[in-house]
Amino acid sequence: VVPRGAGTGLSGGSLPLHGGIVLCLNRMKRLLSVDTANLTATVEPGLVNAHLQAALARHGLFYPPDPASMKVCTLGGNVAEDAGGPKCFKYGVTRNYVLGLEVVLADGEMIHTGGSVVKNATGYDLTRLFVGSEGTLGIVTQMTLRLLPLPRGKRTMLALFDALDTASRAVGAIVEAGIVPSALEMMDNLLIRCADDFVHVGLPTDAAAMLLIEVDGAEEGLDAQVQQIRAICREEGVSEFRAASSPAEVDALWLARRTVIGAAGRVRPSLVLQDVTVPRSALPAMVARTQQVSQQYGLPVGVLAHAGDGNLHPITLFDARDPDEMRREKEIERALFAAALELGGTLTGEHGVGFCKRDYVPLQLRQREVALNAGIKALFDPEGILNPGKIIA
Repeated sequence: VVPRGAGTGLSGGSLPLHGGIVLCLNRMKRLLSVDTANLTATVEPGLVNAHLQAALARHGLFYPPDPASMKVCTLGGNVAEDAGGPKCFKYGVTRNYVLGLEVVLADGEMIHTGGSVVKNATGYDLTRLFVGSEGTLGIVTQMTLRLLPLPRGKRTMLALFDALDTASRAVGAIVEAGIVPSALEMMDNLLIRCADDFVHVGLPTDAAAMLLIEVDGAEEGLDAQVQQIRAICREEGVSEFRAASSPAEVDALWLARRTVIGAAGRVRPSLVLQDVTVPRSALPAMVARTQQVSQQYGLPVGVLAHAGDGNLHPITLFDARDPDEMRREKEIERALFAAALELGGTLTGEHGVGFCKRDYVPLQLRQREVALNAGIKALFDPEGILNPGKIIA
């Protein structure tokens, strides 16, 4: 039994590997309740992330996890993968916002974990165990989510740099200054050109790198934060800095960021999007390693990153019909994973393991840790019928 929502996952988590039943949950799409007193929403797994956001906005609320695919991805899939997004640097990932779950286990029994309370220390935290389990432990049929009030103001900025490593260093400098942007995104020249060729929003296609920076909160103090960020970027060698002057300009910048993966797919017949995360202080080193790997194997690798939290999404462009390019893409994949782990990072920050990274898990987890993961799977699913072949080989 393989649970499936919108199928937008990026690690093969919803693909059936061993036959059986694909259980599509995207028609279970009701927003069951919005509790404004307790700042919670109860939803079904097929509800699209953006549809929830639109409904919450009418109450002056929002649900922070915002994957780039938020207009089409479902909340059940977000829970299964512990999805992230641009706002996760400030606000955290899906796991930080799931208070309770209704789950159908492998034997058909239904259980409820957590609830609508913020504090709950009774027993083991089964709710967090299910979040990110990719449908291998149970089928989530209902979620209670924690909400926040919409920020009263925000400012969106674009910072351009003549070198990618300079942009990487600016990220660290902003955070070291005590500023926590709601979003701090990075794109290299290859992806800037891909995005602007696709959406035509006037991105500076001669820039080596750009940072898309957003701060939010009370109106008082936001302009001062913009000026502080401007000064930091100037010290780090920014070539151009500008603050968006209208909602239309803000929307255009975010359209370019949220569609860049699809835009890159127009350049070559095939692409692979990775999801490695390193400590933020190691971001410049990981960016440099990515560029070196691209040069070594002779394939373009675009650098896209939730730079604020060290989560990189290198995009390798190639032709899967060419055996040599396919071989080189796999070498790039292995080299990127090795570099991330060497720098103290992880194989995946928000896309999950699925089957695409399953064979690499022993590179990060020791034998005992792999065995404990397998033991948890066996406890919840002794017959191995739930999404077999994912996470643990």
